[in-house]
Amino acid sequence: MNLSIVIPLLNEEESITELYHWIAQVMQSNGFLYEVIFIDDGSTDKSWEIIEALAAQNTQVKAIRFLRNFGKSQALHAGFAMAQGDVVITMDADLQDSPEEIPELYKMITEAGFDLVSGWKKKRYDSIVSKNLPSKLFNFAARRTSGVRLHDFNCGLKAYRNDVIKTIEVTGEMHRYIPVLAKNAGFDAIGEKVVLHQARKYGTTKFGAERFVRGFLDLITIWFLSRFGKRPMHLFGAWGAIMLFVGFCFALYLGIDKLFINPSGRLITERPQFYIALTAMILGSQLFLAGFLGELLLRTKKDNANYIVKEQRNFKQ
Repeated sequence: MNLSIVIPLLNEEESITELYHWIAQVMQSNGFLYEVIFIDDGSTDKSWEIIEALAAQNTQVKAIRFLRNFGKSQALHAGFAMAQGDVVITMDADLQDSPEEIPELYKMITEAGFDLVSGWKKKRYDSIVSKNLPSKLFNFAARRTSGVRLHDFNCGLKAYRNDVIKTIEVTGEMHRYIPVLAKNAGFDAIGEKVVLHQARKYGTTKFGAERFVRGFLDLITIWFLSRFGKRPMHLFGAWGAIMLFVGFCFALYLGIDKLFINPSGRLITERPQFYIALTAMILGSQLFLAGFLGELLLRTKKDNANYIVKEQRNFKQ
């Protein structure tokens, strides 16, 4: 199979049929063997019924239905696990991503040798205040912290070699930073392609203002994982050792001063240096313990993808 097209969706009943026929037209005109995997992330409209109707007429359609809304990252994780194509394409279901981009993305993976190609919506039709400006800020920060030189980390239209998506784990809210996860896993051939971005034709966006806070927190997480994800003791242990050393130095000073320099002076517990020493040693111990526990967790890590599949069908006739 040449292509697996993974499409996470939530309440997109108006666009699913149009999107599938558009994809099918592009696939047939290029002679691709393909599958389209819809992941219904807990839709409350008729999205699942429409997918079932499409599957009854098209053996290329496969689908996963979640018990409730778990988020885009979990939807992609499930779709990646199901994908069989040599090249895996992800795209949104709202018709803002054009299937016409797929053949060129496929060539960049199979002929140009990229592990991952990310779309770049250079010209966007979103609100400047609610999407464009925050997106530019997050992309700038992501480039600086991760070292991956992409203009648009959060573009839904991406292409992957199959072994890339079988290696990385997309959980939490990490779908925004899949290229960084791929780089951390050793896939350095990451490319970018300017893609067409279309104005939303149906419905409204499913992401609210909370995505700004989540994006910022995810950025901190991805920075930490990039630098210390495989060696947390190097961060927590180092700071813990520094704090313990500072606390020990203050305690040593207080002890020498009380015993040899000024034995008739104030009690040690009446001096501010005592509380500095006590606080530093407590914080140092906690940081050191956090690093130690992090190392233990890494060695006992298990797959804990946070989603529940309600239905999964290959729709074989």
